[in-house]
Amino acid sequence: MTQPTFPRSSITAHAAFQIIEAAEREATARGLAIVTVVVDESGVLKAMRRMDGAPLVSIGAAHKKALTAVGFGMPTGRAWHDFIKDDPILMHGAPSLPDFTLLGGGFPIQLGGGVVGAVGVSGGHYSVDEACAQAGLAAVGAKGT
Repeated sequence: MTQPTFPRSSITAHAAFQIIEAAEREATARGLAIVTVVVDESGVLKAMRRMDGAPLVSIGAAHKKALTAVGFGMPTGRAWHDFIKDDPILMHGAPSLPDFTLLGGGFPIQLGGGVVGAVGVSGGHYSVDEACAQAGLAAVGAKGT
């Protein structure tokens, strides 16, 4: 008989704030103010912080980056662009999905062999957002690809 439930792993609040702190250190070193969002494996908000001076629009952008990354288990940005660029239906359809973005700066958080959440960073050019998110992931020994 199959089991009616299954276990799953999730990012802890402590680890979520470690990711945020490391991402903010990287942003500060680059002279940037960011918003960092961490969601759990189901896309539920685990932690969020907006640095003083971070653009207001970055709150929604960071959240969408995290949701896209956890929802599909792949980073936002170049990975998604490369995945859809040669498929007109996906190229035009994917951006119309709610809570989806192609903007770089979202990464699934992989720990213990599975996706336990995702991080989204917004506040600068997507390449800088990606660097800040990667710094956050490194702080907890996570993989983001």
